[in-house]
Amino acid sequence: MRVVILGCGRVGSMLATALADQKWEITAVDANPEAFASLGENFSGNQVSGKITDEETLRNAGVESADLVVVLTSDDISNLMAAQLARQRFGKESVLVRVRDPIKAKAFKELGLQTICPSDIELEIILKEIGIKPRK
Repeated sequence: MRVVILGCGRVGSMLATALADQKWEITAVDANPEAFASLGENFSGNQVSGKITDEETLRNAGVESADLVVVLTSDDISNLMAAQLARQRFGKESVLVRVRDPIKAKAFKELGLQTICPSDIELEIILKEIGIKPRK
């Protein structure tokens, strides 16, 4: 499977190395070339430096031929823009986007984006740990 990961911070680099270890074809993208150091010397995937909201960067990363695009920067608005570019400009159906703000996460879902909101996940875990059924 070919995956493009936009954002090579903590989560992005961990995902990239985990998937590369499973022999998936990975391209990690980050605006900061120093971020790729967290991938380690044995990382078998590709690295592309550039803004995730730049069409040329996405093209260089191979978004056109990707099976999955995962958007993981810490900037919700950049994540939305990159996810929409991947979907609308490159025709990608499988786009997973992290959204830190639960209010924005709801709006992103209404746009049809597949989202992961760490705040919502953490709340569910905490409620479960203290014996309260999580709300849906």
